[in-house]
Amino acid sequence: MNNSTVTFAIVVGEHSGDTLGAGLMQQLQQHYPKAKFVGIGGPKMLALGFDSLFDMEELSVMGVFEVLGRLRRLLHIRKSLGEYFIANEPNVFIGIDAPDFNITLEGTLKVQGIKTVHYVSPSVWAWREKRIFKIAKATNMVLSLLPFEKAFYDKHQIPCTFVGHSLADDIPLISDKLLARKALGLSESAKILALMPGSRGGELSRLVAPFLQTAIKLLASKQAKSAELKFVVPMVSEKRAEQFRQLHEKIAPELPIIIIVGKTQQVMAASDCLLTASGTVTLEAALIKRPMVICYKFNPLTYHMFKGFVKLKWFSLPNLLANKSLVPELLQGKVTVDNILPLVEERLFEDQSALNQAYTDIHLMLKQNASEQAAKAVIDLL
Repeated sequence: MNNSTVTFAIVVGEHSGDTLGAGLMQQLQQHYPKAKFVGIGGPKMLALGFDSLFDMEELSVMGVFEVLGRLRRLLHIRKSLGEYFIANEPNVFIGIDAPDFNITLEGTLKVQGIKTVHYVSPSVWAWREKRIFKIAKATNMVLSLLPFEKAFYDKHQIPCTFVGHSLADDIPLISDKLLARKALGLSESAKILALMPGSRGGELSRLVAPFLQTAIKLLASKQAKSAELKFVVPMVSEKRAEQFRQLHEKIAPELPIIIIVGKTQQVMAASDCLLTASGTVTLEAALIKRPMVICYKFNPLTYHMFKGFVKLKWFSLPNLLANKSLVPELLQGKVTVDNILPLVEERLFEDQSALNQAYTDIHLMLKQNASEQAAKAVIDLL
């Protein structure tokens, strides 16, 4: 195998996967400068020369009933990718997250003799534990971001490498609030609450209303007026920003909002508190070391179908990693203004510095040169 013939097939399904994919690509390109990267990638991967056969946004869907609405298209994409990779054999296939899509595709390719890696373990330790046997059959190696995941795979004797998280490598141990505000042109003296209702269309449709309604009530308080409270909304793409603008205009057109596209980490660093959807963004927030209130709402039918299968005390990464209730979580019917408001007020207007040591412990636990470790594991497999 010489450098000019190495092909890495990669499929990512959302922006957090795009970040991991880009970091992995950069490391692999150091070893294989002429390698080809093909599959489905996001904007960060495309900027590095990735050849995306489909738009990443097509895979960015979560929940049983949301998937059902797009099932025919998703099955077509997966079948097309399988046929393409079998006809144009890569040296290795790397599925990054998107487990329901990627693990089946990995199984199809592994049967054809193509080496497969799954990067980001599904939450098999939390629910649908028997998926681990499908993962074992479909993959040659799992790359896990969290240390307790590797212990779970070791127990089942399935090849797994703990690589840490690239966000912990990329985000400094101390994120300068003033510097971030200057870079974004935000007030240096105001209190800033970041409203972060998610990166998927379905998340926004369910969380924007309670977030904006909370902001309206918050703005009316005496504390907010004396603190010159501002609301900043970071969006991952112009498409999501436009969706948010339409909802804002419909729900709370009188509420002053600053929308910033493509600078989520800077907005978090500039903020005093975050009101956020669950997901990778909560890990970013912990690494940036800002207090937060985490909310999540599924499609009601999806939630009622699966709520009995989940075995976790917490659903957010900061709490799972700390193994305690570090930050408040509100799920489904508890996502109401009356519940959100006091939690945000406490974290916005009262001292939260006690959180910093727990956040730092998480940061150091995950700071393992993840992209380098992931690339090494892939190269060793080759």
